[in-house]
Amino acid sequence: MASEPCVTLVIPARFGSSRFPGKPLAVLAGKPLIQHVYSRALAVRNVDHVWVATDDDRICKVVEGFGGKAVMTAGSFRTGTDRVAAVAQQLPGEIFVNLQGDEIPLHPGLLIDLITAFQASGAGMGTLKRPLQCESELHNSHNVKVVTDQQGQALYFSRAPIPFLRNGEPMPVVAGVHYLHLGVYIYTRETLLHLANLPTSQLEEAEKLEQLRALEHGIPIRVWKTAHRSLRVDRPEDIEEATKVLEGTVT
Repeated sequence: MASEPCVTLVIPARFGSSRFPGKPLAVLAGKPLIQHVYSRALAVRNVDHVWVATDDDRICKVVEGFGGKAVMTAGSFRTGTDRVAAVAQQLPGEIFVNLQGDEIPLHPGLLIDLITAFQASGAGMGTLKRPLQCESELHNSHNVKVVTDQQGQALYFSRAPIPFLRNGEPMPVVAGVHYLHLGVYIYTRETLLHLANLPTSQLEEAEKLEQLRALEHGIPIRVWKTAHRSLRVDRPEDIEEATKVLEGTVT
């Protein structure tokens, strides 16, 4: 029986975030943010390798200090996807997962849902969505929304509340209509390297969403639904609430 393709999970973690400099090293529940992300990824049974890809020696030292593996990616990268592609040129693997360094999976099932579905799909690129829970999530521009067709192919991603309900005032969340996009991607090696070689698209630049480069250049993105949640740390003011969540979920 043929073995499953090797799955390499890469966590892009740069120091110079414009909204939150040094974010990967911010301490939540007694540990740096990057350690929370790394340890959750390491617990996923169908991931063969986990690496942190960083541009900063301080992050590299912290990762190696808690027993993790880090790879330095020199130079300037447009997005996390481009940084993961640089890692793919250095490391083996047929399938690559891009888990953002500020996105903490709260259950291993989140990544299992993505990887298992992708391996059975024949797709070149995929990601996850979950139902939106409330109007504040829908209208928050830090939350990316996604609309798909009936086969689960992405039609569009946006920071705006999509789809727009013409007769809704104020616009409510509608079950089966409004979905949150989770910041995790999976690609075949071929698709990842092809995507990184493409120019930045107009929609990508407008919304500051790297996945729009794929759509605008005709690369399909398969989107699967998950019931599992992740914890996103976007700004310094998110630390206090994120710490409360982690302290409530750590056993």
